[in-house]
Amino acid sequence: MSHWKYKIYRSFWNALDLLFPPACAGCGNSGSRWCETCRQNVKILNGTLCEICGLPQEKPGICPACLADRPRFHSLRAWAVFEDPVQSALHRLKYRRDIAVGEMLANEMLPFVRGFGWKIDLVVPVPLGRQRMRERGYNQVAMIAIPLALALGYRYAPAALKRKKETRTQVGLSREQRRVNVNDAFQAGEDVKEKTVLIIDDVSTTGATLSSGAHALYTAGARHVFALTVARAMPHHDLGFV
Repeated sequence: MSHWKYKIYRSFWNALDLLFPPACAGCGNSGSRWCETCRQNVKILNGTLCEICGLPQEKPGICPACLADRPRFHSLRAWAVFEDPVQSALHRLKYRRDIAVGEMLANEMLPFVRGFGWKIDLVVPVPLGRQRMRERGYNQVAMIAIPLALALGYRYAPAALKRKKETRTQVGLSREQRRVNVNDAFQAGEDVKEKTVLIIDDVSTTGATLSSGAHALYTAGARHVFALTVARAMPHHDLGFV
């Protein structure tokens, strides 16, 4: 059952939908923020997954990449494969300032996230650098993390993790370049001490950003760190797995 604060939050966005009829974030058709066709076309990421990074594999257990270089988070899970209609929805949220998409995605993800049974104390979005925050005006990950935290009854703590250095975009970088790019990029505060933290991002590829964030959280004394993203790029997408 959703927390009462989330019901109020969702009612606000539903009221805006009545005043300003929305277009579907996936296909652009008018009438709703997420049409039934796009809902049916989401490729949910389930089945046999690596216990740590969450990538699909043939056998249960830990994948070779995590055995060779284990990420710092306890486990990472993504709701869907990074393909349309989810890819288009995230693009709309991130680049077209349609922040209502964040609440829609959070609502779609709720049954998936509840299924893990994670006992979370704090929800933390991956923070933007100062330059990107000035350019965009908002953190697109926060637009997803806020309603998720409200619906699940978790404390939302955006200030618990800060980006202490500017990094270049991860797009186009190899696995090793991604790791180096975000190495020591984050710093966590004292309020994570002895807490189980859920760190959230929009898309994961190699998990380097989330691993770096988890490292900062553990360094500050977090008990456990779980990671969650809306979408996951697959090796065949050729976005930096090598």
